[in-house]
Amino acid sequence: MDFIKVDISNIEQEHICCAMTEKKGEVTVSSKKAWLRKRFDDGLVFLKLNVRGKVFIEYMPAETCFAPITAPGYMYINCFWVSGKFKGNGYANVLLRACIEDAKSKGKKGLVVLGSKKKLHFLTDPSYLKYKGFKVCSLANPNFELLYLPFGNDFEIPRFNKCALDGTIDNEDVVIYYSNGCPHTEKYVELSRKLLEERHVSYTIEKIDTVEAAKNSPTPFTIYSLFIKGQFVTTEVLTEKKLSQYLDRSGL
Repeated sequence: MDFIKVDISNIEQEHICCAMTEKKGEVTVSSKKAWLRKRFDDGLVFLKLNVRGKVFIEYMPAETCFAPITAPGYMYINCFWVSGKFKGNGYANVLLRACIEDAKSKGKKGLVVLGSKKKLHFLTDPSYLKYKGFKVCSLANPNFELLYLPFGNDFEIPRFNKCALDGTIDNEDVVIYYSNGCPHTEKYVELSRKLLEERHVSYTIEKIDTVEAAKNSPTPFTIYSLFIKGQFVTTEVLTEKKLSQYLDRSGL
């Protein structure tokens, strides 16, 4: 199996698996690559199978990850994806093993990753993680779980920061929190902005573009989270049609 580590030396030539191409006028691949360039300095590793498909793992030190967690000395898995025809070939096991070995070589205490009580959009399958030995160490409303895989005993247990525990915010607008950790957010957030303005709905869009902002986020999933009337709604990066459905159900 031929795996490639994407870094500052080859990011211009390599495709990133979660977005293969960028149509004229779109900001997809370029936004994610710009985000990655900044994160490489923070220790991010992007490892992928040498194919045009979604087979990759993306991880970085928990101290600089884009999540409101406290996990000193751990490695945070930011994104872990094997999809389509590549499932069932053992690639997930190889990628996870590579992450574990790399984290150990760097003296990390273990791995930590965002999960959920039930499968949520863009989060790694919690049943797979638990099968591999990950345990729940912290909870946040409504369904988020923080899972960890320690490499030894008596290490500090990772936890969500207090700001992300409630699943609510003090804002009655439609509120979207997002970052460029996903190549598609910039495109769909702008489409959402246009729709909200056409429907004369009060809204707030918060772009999370620094580690400090991520650590103080009211949502564990900083790639994309939608709140309506102060309540967390979804992690799904919404099309205009799906956002309209949520607005209709909320009477907006």
